[in-house]
Amino acid sequence: MSMQPRPWPEPAPEVSGAIAAMYRGRGREVPLAVAVRDELGELFADEEFATAFGAEGKPGWSPGRLALITVLQRVENLTDRQAADAVRRDLTWKYALGLGWITAASITACSVSSGPG
Repeated sequence: MSMQPRPWPEPAPEVSGAIAAMYRGRGREVPLAVAVRDELGELFADEEFATAFGAEGKPGWSPGRLALITVLQRVENLTDRQAADAVRRDLTWKYALGLGWITAASITACSVSSGPG
């Protein structure tokens, strides 16, 4: 498996718009995933993981994003499958990871698995 470090994309405009409509200026507490993206941006840059990957082979999913998924999974006390579902279904997770509506649908439980769960 290889990895080409690149910056995380900004959240898709439709996702950003939905988050803004739900949380900005309404006095509602912002979920952790949104706060992380807004305050810390690209929390785990892919460059930090570059030495752990080969230069050849099929590119893997962003290790920085997988690290953030693991953090959110632990904070929310989710199983691997529940974390994978959150990536696909939870708008706040999509926002934090810089995903669009459709992008997240292609992520499987195996993509975020960190062991039995």
